[in-house]
Amino acid sequence: MYYSGFGLLSLILHLIINNRILRQRGSDIEVSYIRRYRQFLLIITVYFITDVLWGILDSFHMVYLLYADTVLYFLSMALSVLVWTKFVVEYIDRKGAKSNSLIYTGWAILALVVLSLVINFFHPVIFEFRSSVGYVPSYIRYLLFAILFLLHLVLSIYSFIVSTRSSGKDAIHYRAVSISGVTMAVLIMLQTMYPLLPFYAIGLIISISLIHVFVEEDERMEMNTKLNVVTRKAELERKMTEKARYEKEIYNNIAESLAEDYEAIYYIDIETGKYREFSASKEYEALKVPKYCENFYTETRANAHRFAHPDDREYAESFYYKDVMLKNLEGRNSFSYMYRIMVKGEPRYFRFTLMLAKDEKHFLVCVKDIEEEIAAEKAFRDDRKKHITFGQIAESLASNYDNIYYVNIEKGHYVSYTSQNLYGQLEIAQTGDDFFEEAKKNIPQIIHPRDVDRMLNVIDKDRLLSALDDRKEFSVEYRIFVDGRSEHIRLSARRSSDQLHFIIGVENIDDEVSKEKEHLKALNTEKELARRDELTGTKNKTAYIELEKSVQSNIDNGMDYLPFAIAVCDINDLKKVNDTKGHKAGDDYIRSAAKLLCDIFDHSPVFRIGGDEFLIFLRGDDYSMREQLMNRLQKQIKDNLADGSGPVIASGMSEYIPKDDAKVSEVFERADNAMYENKRRLKEDRS
Repeated sequence: MYYSGFGLLSLILHLIINNRILRQRGSDIEVSYIRRYRQFLLIITVYFITDVLWGILDSFHMVYLLYADTVLYFLSMALSVLVWTKFVVEYIDRKGAKSNSLIYTGWAILALVVLSLVINFFHPVIFEFRSSVGYVPSYIRYLLFAILFLLHLVLSIYSFIVSTRSSGKDAIHYRAVSISGVTMAVLIMLQTMYPLLPFYAIGLIISISLIHVFVEEDERMEMNTKLNVVTRKAELERKMTEKARYEKEIYNNIAESLAEDYEAIYYIDIETGKYREFSASKEYEALKVPKYCENFYTETRANAHRFAHPDDREYAESFYYKDVMLKNLEGRNSFSYMYRIMVKGEPRYFRFTLMLAKDEKHFLVCVKDIEEEIAAEKAFRDDRKKHITFGQIAESLASNYDNIYYVNIEKGHYVSYTSQNLYGQLEIAQTGDDFFEEAKKNIPQIIHPRDVDRMLNVIDKDRLLSALDDRKEFSVEYRIFVDGRSEHIRLSARRSSDQLHFIIGVENIDDEVSKEKEHLKALNTEKELARRDELTGTKNKTAYIELEKSVQSNIDNGMDYLPFAIAVCDINDLKKVNDTKGHKAGDDYIRSAAKLLCDIFDHSPVFRIGGDEFLIFLRGDDYSMREQLMNRLQKQIKDNLADGSGPVIASGMSEYIPKDDAKVSEVFERADNAMYENKRRLKEDRS
């Protein structure tokens, strides 16, 4: 555990030294090499953690976790080298081929580590764990550490050369980086020779301790300098906010044209399109429409496209052409139109009033938010329609429900009704302000945990609207808890005849589901028995024909079917066993052959397609190991043939070749031919 103890001490010391830099978030005014240094510190934090875990896992001999931790150990080491290289290059502020080559080397090391770790999974090229000695390094590890040693040495020399060409604090800082590189190079060499000692962690602690003070000092100076620049810029912007006074004649023209308050007013030169925008509404100002612009017509069409409700965009854009605006004012003092504008993500109705200014050289466009007027008018219409609410529900229902929710689509407020008898008379049970928000709170409390996420996704306004786009009704089934047991529920949703409400019906279908489950269970049992060979317990020829049709359908439809192979097997000497020992012995001989095939091909379906003929459909892991499995079968058959103790089975296999095979039967025929060739060789061996 001493290894973990030193790693833990290094981690604590690292977190204490670099606490402020690690906690501080990057900002726009932060210098780039400080952000790079923070990335380096975060990566070596991961490295220290893997170092601590390594010692603990090694002490308890947790080999699989130890393997994963070692992989993370090498990855974090490679990443730390890459980011350290980038930090050094940015810190000494040198650009060019030499600097780029160092960074490319860092990337190459990372790529080498990743590739080696992938290969190591199949063949130990970096490390392995042996039961007798534990961790055993391999040759790629030594190559990797040799490259790291050379890279740190080159970085150290590079930093030292730059320091000789610098002066003052820069020279001291670059020499500190150079010393850190030499330290890392030496300790990497020691780590190479003593793999079970934490020399690399020691090197990291020494390196960050050497440069910690300089980086923090640079960070404070850089931040102060940039903050001063930002402060001066802000002061300049505040001074420039005082615009020139509006011309008196503009105010007079606006004052003479206005009869009420507006959210915004546009004063537009008819010929040139130049305009000014005056807004007293904070919500309208939040849209950030330019207050001064060169061309009202093109800019306003663009703004209409940006801010108008998607359904109103084309309609809104059609008004902002000079000829259209002049035509709309022919024979009248003003012209009004309205459409919806998206304000803070919500649509609001605005009325636009177009007028001519007194000089007849300017347009005035006055913008008024009339959402409250529209809402009041809509509420009045809703009140008038309230007496037909029950009629709308009644015409929307095709059957009785336990509960019915009548939900306003736009606002979310709702009324729930409980069915009182078989004739559909309804009684108000509950009202609420937001059906969807209340549903989000109630669903986790009453719905089965496995159905919670699905129902949270279903009970969503946009989801319901999308589901009802192309159909009249949308249904979903789920489970709830009642008196400690789960019951099945069906929820059905449709839009009301006025298209402004959801009608959501809820009914208990527990009895229906139970009957369906019993029916399906009986049906599945019957189907399974019909596809099972009674003698061997394997699948029968009917089951194989269904599988062949399914695979052939996928191939015919151009689907990239998963790779598969077919093995055909035939039992030798079955007739001889039947004739000499009787049919019961023959049946036992068939069963022993089936068991042998099922034991070897334990991840693939085995079919008995004839009296003494079997077929195996190899896929997944068995497909990947097909050659080994066939060799294992044929070796077992040779042993059986030699000592006469088990069934003798001739076998042949063929793989599906997408470019050549158009039919599954072609794969079968090749496998069948290979089986007959194997049967011939078995007879020769017996002779």
